[in-house]
Amino acid sequence: MKAFDLHRKLERHSGLLIFGILFVSAIGGLVQVLPTVLDARLVTPAPTALPYDPVALTGRDIYIRESCGTCHSQQVRPLLAEVRRYGPFSKAEEFAFDRPFLWGSKRTGPDLHRIAGKYSDAWHRIHLLNPRAVVPDSIMPAYPWLAERPADSGKNIQAKMRALRRLGHPYTDADIEAAPGALQGLTEVDALVAYLQGLGMPGPGGAP
Repeated sequence: MKAFDLHRKLERHSGLLIFGILFVSAIGGLVQVLPTVLDARLVTPAPTALPYDPVALTGRDIYIRESCGTCHSQQVRPLLAEVRRYGPFSKAEEFAFDRPFLWGSKRTGPDLHRIAGKYSDAWHRIHLLNPRAVVPDSIMPAYPWLAERPADSGKNIQAKMRALRRLGHPYTDADIEAAPGALQGLTEVDALVAYLQGLGMPGPGGAP
């Protein structure tokens, strides 16, 4: 009965109701956020994890821009069916150099965290430009413009790397100085393929 009376008071007092909603929402938010803030594995890289090189870093930005994460996750869960299909399950320390994380939760397409090396560069290029040329049943949209745009069109790779260095990525001055040259002559599809071919391998993303 007391619980019923308290509930009735909350419903009749808009201020208390708003406070209650905010309080409960805050608890739910903390439960989700605190583990990622306090877990040292998220900021301590795996031994094989390296920061993204300029080409892969550019490809990752293209991946985000084109909303690839809407249909593809990048986290192999520790379930037998997933490990059999995609490979070793993902570990937190593999993502120490991922800002933002691209774990995702929806899979219209397959998980990509262990995609590196499963297909050739040429296969990836064809798949990105005309998916049904290699996967007839694919519902993935085509991205022909990626082959037309230069990878360094934004000309801001050095600014990105300097910003990431402030966050702890071990880029040297020499790395940043050489970045524009690494992108010279490449298209966006080249950069995106380089990013995909590094997922789950020693280096960007780190393999177990």
